[in-house]
Amino acid sequence: MMTKRTQQASFHKELQFDVNNMLMKTKKMNCEEARDIGIFETLIKMGLLPTRKSEKEAWFLSPLRSETEASFKISFRLNRWYDFGIGKGGNVIDLVCLILNCSVAEALAYLADGIPVSNFSLNSQLRSSGIEPANKVLKILPIEHKMLKKYLHTRNIPIEVAKIYCKEIWYTSNGKRFFALGLRNQLGGWELRNFYFKTSTPPKGYSYLNRGNDQVVVLEGMFDLLSLAVLKPGEVENADLLILNSLSFLPEVLEIFTHYSTVTLYLDRDSAGIKATENVLRTFPNCKDGSSWYQDHKDLNEKLVHGTHDSKFKPLKTKTG
Repeated sequence: MMTKRTQQASFHKELQFDVNNMLMKTKKMNCEEARDIGIFETLIKMGLLPTRKSEKEAWFLSPLRSETEASFKISFRLNRWYDFGIGKGGNVIDLVCLILNCSVAEALAYLADGIPVSNFSLNSQLRSSGIEPANKVLKILPIEHKMLKKYLHTRNIPIEVAKIYCKEIWYTSNGKRFFALGLRNQLGGWELRNFYFKTSTPPKGYSYLNRGNDQVVVLEGMFDLLSLAVLKPGEVENADLLILNSLSFLPEVLEIFTHYSTVTLYLDRDSAGIKATENVLRTFPNCKDGSSWYQDHKDLNEKLVHGTHDSKFKPLKTKTG
């Protein structure tokens, strides 16, 4: 007869197998589609910004080596890159493989959902190549900037809710200053969002608000958290909160699930989120799916923006952090 620890280890192994299997299916389904993903947008997602840009091309400091003058070119018409410093170029899959030192399957997984290829973050890979992380935090403030308030308004998030969980983060990227909404993760890094960029600062990880409750709510990202706080403030107030910031961190948080009587999953209603939910429900009897509540929408924020709900916003009692 298996002990509880043996059963949990078996659960973890099975779920990891299902995640890996899902990534392999992604390779078969999306290899051709992945080549059409914009190289420019991919580098922006990694936190890298161009030194100059025109309608036809963009120039970056090389993500493959250290340099002070940009010699890395992207052609928008061809969607191809070329690094003049090393005399090498290619498509977006080639580039991700080189930057992350990973396989094609892992590169496709990253392109599909921003999934890190291992427990080491992108910035660890960059540092090992002698390249400094692109994003560095300058200051952390309460949310006051009018553009961030406008951004929250477009997502139907009251500023009072955002201030409970997020900060106004000023940071530099390739020598330029930017600001964004920031959600801190358990390692001290920040998930950053504004009108134009979706990026992060190292180290990357999940966010965990452990307030000593016997139930935990699991969400994919920052705006899922903020949306649920508007749609179901009572549930958010009376549960611990675990924000993955990427589905790739799901295997890392499975052990946390075993400490709760109830785990409610609010993952995205896309193929990856639905598959991950099915895997967890099959292996953890204390987990339940909350996503059927917004089954006609991709995620919680889409429901908040385009759907209807009965809840009226009331400021939560949770202390601002």
